[in-house]
Amino acid sequence: MDVKKNKKEIMLIILYTVTLIFAFIHIKEIFNFVMYIIAISSPFIIGLMIAFVLNVLLNLVENKLLKKLGKKHKKLKRPLSLTITFLIIIGVISLVLGLVIPQMNNTVSIFKDNIDNYKTETLNFLNNIGIDKNKIEDINNYMVDVKNNVTKYVQNNSQSIMKQTLGVASSILGTFTTITLAIIFACYVLAKKEDLSRQIKEIMKAYLSKKDQKKITDIANLSSNVFGNFISGQFTEAIIIGVLCFIGMLILQIPYAPTISVLVGFTALIPIFGAFIGTGIGAFLIFMIDPLKALIFIIFIIVLQQVEGNFIYPKVVGKSVGLPSIWVMVAVTFGASIYGIFGMIISVPLASVLYSIIRTNVKEKIRE
Repeated sequence: MDVKKNKKEIMLIILYTVTLIFAFIHIKEIFNFVMYIIAISSPFIIGLMIAFVLNVLLNLVENKLLKKLGKKHKKLKRPLSLTITFLIIIGVISLVLGLVIPQMNNTVSIFKDNIDNYKTETLNFLNNIGIDKNKIEDINNYMVDVKNNVTKYVQNNSQSIMKQTLGVASSILGTFTTITLAIIFACYVLAKKEDLSRQIKEIMKAYLSKKDQKKITDIANLSSNVFGNFISGQFTEAIIIGVLCFIGMLILQIPYAPTISVLVGFTALIPIFGAFIGTGIGAFLIFMIDPLKALIFIIFIIVLQQVEGNFIYPKVVGKSVGLPSIWVMVAVTFGASIYGIFGMIISVPLASVLYSIIRTNVKEKIRE
């Protein structure tokens, strides 16, 4: 018996070693194959991400808003809840774009109309602080050269620019197709989530032991709780940040207070990098009108972020995520590199689930 057992262990070690050597030799091909599989599966993976995020709002609409819907209309409850959920999401995105895009166009027009005045003011400022006139003239000539070079480049490389434009358009079309398929798949998952859950449980019951079933069920429950708490907490935090930003901008008399506050609150849904995105766009809008106010805005946002990170986030989101800050940064970076904004939003709760599983397993091993 011992001989058979030893042979089995030796064979497993040999198989593991051969597999490891093969993987090391062909690591590039394996990596490309994995990325190819991920690319093919993108609509379904993104669809699951969208479903996880929207499920929180769907449950809220279904259990709160449509709670009193009679049994006669029970079959309409899920489609109606799903429709209201998407209408809310579309409404929020339309509100943000409707506020930001016109202001961006207005700001760019103001900048274009006053570019000569900005150049004159810059040169006068340099002259007032004692910069040599020859250097000021060199700066002026440099500005003119930059403008002329940009114009010449556009004229001489029109075909190249057209090809790049078509490439960008093709990429946008591909992204649009992927997102469309992902949304359709997310709708199916949300509409049939109870049926899918029942089918998965039946498969587990047929092929897995009770111990393995319990482990998977515990992981699923943990994932659901972490994702739900994280998404609801992020939405609450975004609203608080947006309101505080609006109040602060009104007090400091910074222009575009409603637009930028909505933008800052919306981008706060993205962990870590969202603040930089909202601040960058807001500072650009303000800078075109009043550079000093733009500087004040940046300082104000830095202070607001410190308040948010030390007081608001721990209270609102609490320890539901339970992930150390260094792993939050790693998770967001990896999520952004794989699936962009969706990856950034979903990576933190996903990493939190993995972190909790590994931590629990480590403690069990130590006790054993």
